[in-house]
Amino acid sequence: MIDWTDLLGYADAHTEPEPPLLAQLTRETHLQTLLPRMSSGHAQGRLLSMLSHLLRPQRILEIGTFCGYATLCLGEGLAGDGQLHTIEIDPERAGRIRRYVAAAGLAGRVTLHIGPALEVLPTLAAECWDLVFIDADKRQNLAYYEAIIGQVRPGGLVLVDNVLWSGKVLPGHALKPGDRDTEAVRAFNDYVAADARVAAVLLPLRDGLLLLRKR
Repeated sequence: MIDWTDLLGYADAHTEPEPPLLAQLTRETHLQTLLPRMSSGHAQGRLLSMLSHLLRPQRILEIGTFCGYATLCLGEGLAGDGQLHTIEIDPERAGRIRRYVAAAGLAGRVTLHIGPALEVLPTLAAECWDLVFIDADKRQNLAYYEAIIGQVRPGGLVLVDNVLWSGKVLPGHALKPGDRDTEAVRAFNDYVAADARVAAVLLPLRDGLLLLRKR
């Protein structure tokens, strides 16, 4: 039987290398944060970059910035006059995010909003999104989705991270009492799979990445 770890290593080796600035951010995140696995990482980051390049979006929304890794990847494909809005709840992360956004040459094109996403989103209600990336509180996935889906243009993309939730979403997996995160991820996945407003593809990349195309 082929080792899945070996397959992932082979895939990484045949994926565009991680740019030096992102490699530096990865190292800093592992050295200075408690949950470095929350960062998108090499393979997923290159996919985010590729999707952004294919869309050439004018407007990108990111819900959940963390260290800014995905922000930089998504920003690589922005149209010439495009703008990216990213929402982060923890103000202590703002310094690192702004530093790396500036180092990537995106300081004038990325707006960082600090605060709970469901409080920030109403202030962006006039925007029309080409691409949305949701990677924040999993219990709020459905609330985030419903808050933004009406603003996504037809043909636009909504990406949602961690939809496999370490395999806990599988029907045969017994939940621990009070595991509201897994319950929420399962419910969200089922909801969007049946939502006629979007076409869905769930990729088993890292912890699961859901691609939703607005019809």
